Amino acid sequence: MTTATSPRALEHPTRAQIRLEAVLHALSDPVRLRIVRELASERAALACSHFVLPVTKSTTTHHFRVLRESGVIQQMYRGTAKLNALREDDLEALFPGLLAAILAAAGAQSDRDPEDGPASGDR
Repeated sequence: MTTATSPRALEHPTRAQIRLEAVLHALSDPVRLRIVRELASERAALACSHFVLPVTKSTTTHHFRVLRESGVIQQMYRGTAKLNALREDDLEALFPGLLAAILAAAGAQSDRDPEDGPASGDR
């Protein structure tokens, strides 16, 4: 993992440290998959407060940490906001087509199952 250089710096795995099993684990949770789908649809870094999730704030923090530590997202501070960006380039370089396939499958599942509902960025 990259070393935090200031109290507000967050540790992220380097590209070489990203493991397939960690990525698959991170994407196996419906809330985390929803976050990733929204980041992919927005194609921009989004503040944590942007996401309206059906879980408590502490659980939301846990989900973002799992995504960051697995290498799926990068988090950085801009002022008081913590921004989240999908690490698409790193994931594509390591696992070509994986993220696109997972996002397509999640979209198809959402279309089939109205209970699932689209990510709010898809509405």
